[in-house]
Formats: sequence, structure tokens, C-alpha cells
Amino acid sequence: MAETGTLAQQQYYIAARSSPADDRPRVLKYGKLFSVFDHYGDIGTGKSSDKGLFYHGTRFLSRLTFKMWNARPLLLSSTVKTDNSLFTADLSNADVSREDHVEIHRGTLHVLRSRFLYDAACFEKFDISNFGASPIKIPLTLEFAADFADIFEVRGMRREERGRQFPPQMRDGNILLRYEGLDGVLRETSIEFEPNTMDVQEHAEGAKLHFEKNLYPGEKTELLLRIRCDPSSNPRALHYDQALKSVKHELDRSEEMIPVITSPNSRFTDWMKRSSADVHMMIAGNPEEHYPYAGVPWFSTVFGRDGIVTALEMLWASPWIAKGVLQFLAETQATELRPEIEAEPGKILHEMRGGEMAALKEVPFGKYYGSVDSTPLFIMLAGAYLDRTADLGFMRHLWPHVHLALKWMDEYGDCDGDGFIEYAQHSRKGLVQQGWKDSNDSVFHADGTLAKAPIALCEVQGYAYAAKIAAARISHGLGDHETSRRLRTEAENLQTHFNEAFWCDDLSLYALALDGDKAPCRVRTSNAGQCLYTRIAPPAIAARVARQMLDPDLFNGWGIRTVAAGESRYNPLSYHNGSVWPHDNALIASGMASYGFKELAGRILLALLDVSATVDLRRLPELFCGLERRHGEGPTLYPVACSPQTWAAAASFLLVQACLGISVHNGEKKIILDQPYLPEGIPQLFIKDLRSGNASVDLQLERSQDSVSLRVLGQRGKVEIVMK
Repeated sequence: MAETGTLAQQQYYIAARSSPADDRPRVLKYGKLFSVFDHYGDIGTGKSSDKGLFYHGTRFLSRLTFKMWNARPLLLSSTVKTDNSLFTADLSNADVSREDHVEIHRGTLHVLRSRFLYDAACFEKFDISNFGASPIKIPLTLEFAADFADIFEVRGMRREERGRQFPPQMRDGNILLRYEGLDGVLRETSIEFEPNTMDVQEHAEGAKLHFEKNLYPGEKTELLLRIRCDPSSNPRALHYDQALKSVKHELDRSEEMIPVITSPNSRFTDWMKRSSADVHMMIAGNPEEHYPYAGVPWFSTVFGRDGIVTALEMLWASPWIAKGVLQFLAETQATELRPEIEAEPGKILHEMRGGEMAALKEVPFGKYYGSVDSTPLFIMLAGAYLDRTADLGFMRHLWPHVHLALKWMDEYGDCDGDGFIEYAQHSRKGLVQQGWKDSNDSVFHADGTLAKAPIALCEVQGYAYAAKIAAARISHGLGDHETSRRLRTEAENLQTHFNEAFWCDDLSLYALALDGDKAPCRVRTSNAGQCLYTRIAPPAIAARVARQMLDPDLFNGWGIRTVAAGESRYNPLSYHNGSVWPHDNALIASGMASYGFKELAGRILLALLDVSATVDLRRLPELFCGLERRHGEGPTLYPVACSPQTWAAAASFLLVQACLGISVHNGEKKIILDQPYLPEGIPQLFIKDLRSGNASVDLQLERSQDSVSLRVLGQRGKVEIVMK
């Protein structure tokens, strides 16, 4: 997810054309289809050109506007339901005047605009009511356009050539907007409408629907739209109400798959509800079963690293996500050497894109393997999934892929044989930096000089250590004790070597990285905090790292910055050099808690809870700016952050697990709470329908001064609950 500097510096930079504070968008997603629009429900009305209806990496609708009397209606309110199923906007007419006389006063008409996505189609309904005392003839206009821009064009990339755009066409009473790409694919937006008596007109960019309706006092009418992006789908077989019923049925089933976490603290409950709904939305309808897409709008597709981290964050609560992620990444694991897409045998996918530019290899991301950490993270997740589920059958199926990933770590990941995993760019079009901070300028020395490749990041060595430990547990579970012992020895040797090479005693932190000359990048960053999550740090060092993470130079009051204030490239407005990322904070907090620093983890939980109370829909964005927290104000938003971003949504679940010390072990039929802690402000916490195998429990935890008590409110099936 690379994005920094100027277009010349970074070809995958995401251009920012407007302030999110002026118009924070609304978002819906189902499978490969997602929509970004303003609070009215409109697309393409302002200066910003990043809104639209997108399908398979292409914008199938770049304009959709609704007008009455040729003017935008008044916006009364709008929202997306907590479960993300439906967008609604309450609209009314502005004053309608003729010759300085107001003929129809504002507020006479009420329009309820509703929208949802399902099965490659956008369904929309306008319920219009006349609350006036006289009949009104209402002229209604809907405008449509489709530029069929690739998502990378929308992000700011320019193309020398584009395909052929056809003029709007009427077929079987539908409006067709069509484009034939340079890849030979005909992309088509079909706009269907009821009543079909609307007048259709062409305009410069697309088509316009015009409709006039007489409404008597107290009378209502409705307009229906179905916007289809896949010719093979047939939404005409589904009326608006039928399709909405299908969506709600899917949601009801999904609610059974994620436990419900609540508290008397309503802000916390709202945050958890939105987080759960966002995780589900980023999975629902995806052809890759149970795989969460990374984020809307820029990353609504498979990302290896993001999927794995999300699965780790959600594992204690919903292990089915981990199984889906592991299965798909195993199926797409690289089997050959292809430098142009950074593929090496055994390497795990970084990202996978559809769309015209990926098909034509104008961008390398059709299937792209340019991340140094997805492979060890894959092994970590496999071990954690086995611990959680005791699913040895699936692990036997997965082991050949784990074995190949281990082989990649040793043969390709450690390119110079020094025992550390490094990366260097092999593809001219690919990413320069291949850790999670993949901006071009994210790895540097204390004087600001960029580190030269090959680069060994500190947190990646932690992932490698944890991967070896995880693989040792898996091989032991599969009966291969010799391999298990060998892997543990390799992990111990790596831990010793790492702490000798990366520890900076005067900083009380690990170096950000070693450069190509093995010189440490002596910069204070959050990367060092992630070394607590993987437990590569000895306890004494872990204590110092944990305290440094809460130092004011790193902790800005809302969370831990990616780079400490005062460092040479520190910029709180940047993507990776001083911003705050919720998933990063959750991983660090989880690591702190694993060493016993639950109160520090609780501080991070409360800080992000405060963020959730200030942002739209209680939804944590991908990142926000690292400016110091100011009394009475919310955090400063980052202009092109994804919202929702799945690993930011799932961060709340990992933070709860960290504070409660909760783990589920299906094999032992146990749920363990290890010295649970509830920060001040969360007096009670309820977990409903936490599953372990065929059993499930409802738990209540209550804070009392320095301790937490546990009460089992319900239990179905056999499982032992242990509190340490």
C-alpha cells in the first residue's frame, strides 16, 4: 500500500484532491463491487474525482446525481446502518421560486433515498412524500456517466492511451454505458429503472433521466434503480425488496460467526459493533471464501499481509477467517522465479488486482509478490490457527505450503546468508520498500539518508523468529519431532543474533533496520514495538521497549506514531513517517500485554476508543495524522486514508484480547483468561457466543479496583473456563 512524496518519487502515490473534512464519503461494499459517494448519495458533484461505483478494479459509474426542479435537494441527514447493509439519506426540497415569489416552500417534500449493493448490482430507491397542503408537480432528474477509469487512474496515475468509449445506448428499456478496454474486454454499466415512463436524454458524458409526477397532499410515490456492472448477473430477477431481504439474510448468518462484545460504556459498544460490521463487510460476497479485502477505496482486493494480520487480530474470536486466508494464500503461493512480479518459489502473495491496467501489465499488481513479510506472517498464522482450533487435518493439508515458505525464508529471504531476511527491489515497476511501511522514504538513517538495499527490517526478523517457533509447533503436532527441534534451535539462534545486531542501548529501542552494509538505522520507530508482538525481545529489553512506546515523542495521546517526533524525517502529516496506524498500535499493545504490561496496553485501547468517538460512524480509518493531541479536539484526519480499512477495524478485537489475556484452545476444550485487565472507563465487558469447537459461552467481566472478576452467564456444550 505504497503512498508518499510526489508522483515523480512514487508511481503508486494516491493523489489527494480535496479535504476529507469538507466531504467525508459514505461507503458500501459487497464482493468485488464497492461504492463511494457523498452524504446525499450522489457521485461526481464536487471537485473530488475519487468517488464512484467500482467493480473489479474499474469505475463503472463516475456520475450519479439526483435533482428536483433542476437543483440539489436539501440534505437533512444521512447514515449507513450499523451493520453496513444500507445507506439512507433524508432529503427535502429547497425553496422553489418564480418571479421573486416562493411557490413551494422548503420542507414540503420528503425524499427517503436508500441504497445497497448485492450480486454485482447497486439497488436504489427514492420514496417521495408530499406533506404540503396542495398538489405539486415535481420534476425529477437523474444524471449518469461512466468513465470506466482503472482504480490506478483514479488514484492519480496517467495513461498514454485508453480504450474506446461508446455513446449511451438504450436496449430493452435500459440505459447502457459501455467501454472497450485496450485489454479487449467490453465493460458495460446497465441502468434499469421503474417507472419505465421516464424520459431518457443523452448528455455530454452519459445519460439523463427526467420524470415528472403529480403528488396530491399526503400522497407518496417511489422510483427504483438497478445499476448492473456484470452482464452475467441478472438483478431483474430480484426486485429491490427481494434483494434487500437476501442481504439481511446473509447478515443474520454472519452475526452468528463473530461474538458480540459490549459494555455499559456506550462508546465502546458502538466501536465494537462498527468494527465487527466492517470486518464482515470486507468479507461478504468475496469470491475468495472468508478472505477479508484490505480497504475501501484503494485496496478493495486481496492483500496477503493485510489478510494475515486481520486474521491474527480476529483469531481468538473468529478462527474461520484465518482458515480462509491460509487456504487462499496457499493456493496462490509462488512456485517459480519471476523478478518482474517479485515472485520466488515459496513466497506468499502481496496483492492481487483486476482491472485493465493490471491485465496490460501497466502496473505489476495482477499477482504481485513484493512484500518481505507476508511469508513469515503466513507461517505465524498457520501456527496460531492450529493452537486455536487443533485442526490437524487442515494443517496436514497446509504443511507442504508451510515447508515451502520456510524454504523461501532460508534460500531467498536471506539473500546474503547472514541469518536475517532482507529485501531489494527486483522489478522496475514494483515497490521499493517491501515491509508494511512501503513508502519510498520510510527506511532511513538518523541523518535522514535513505537506507540502501538489501534492507533487513527489525520487525521482519521478529516475524521470522515467530514463524520458526510456529512451524516447530506444527511439525511437533504432525509427529515430526526432529524438524520441530531443528526449527526451535534456528529460532533461538536468530533471537540471539538479532539482539546483538539490532539493539541500540542508548535509544532503548531496536534499530529500524540494517542497510546493505549492515549499518543500523538508528531511528526511533514503532517497528521496534512490533518486536514485542513476536516475543523476539528478552524480558528486560521488552520492558524498556514498552516504556519507550509511551514516550511523548512516540505516543501523541491518540496512539503510537510510526516515527518519533524529533527524528530527521519525522512528519506527522506523512503516510509512514509520523502518522498513527490502529493496527500497528494493536500489535504493539498485544506484545506489551504478553510481557505483562497490561496497563500500557489499556492506555492504547482507551486512546483508540477516544479516536472512535470522534470519527464518522465510529469507524477507525487506515491511519490518521500524528499531530499532538489537543484538548477538546479530535485527531487530524489523513486526506486519502481508506475507511473502512479491515486491519484497523479488527484492531479493536486484538486490543480486547490483549487486555483480557483471553485465548481459546479447542484441543484442550479450554478458554483461558490470563490475568485479565479492564482499563478505567470500561467497568464491565460482556462477550456473547464465544465459540470453542461445538461449545460456546457468554461471559461477563467486571472491574473492581485492581482486579477483574469473571461470571459465566451462559454455556452451551463442554468447555472449561480457566482464569489465572
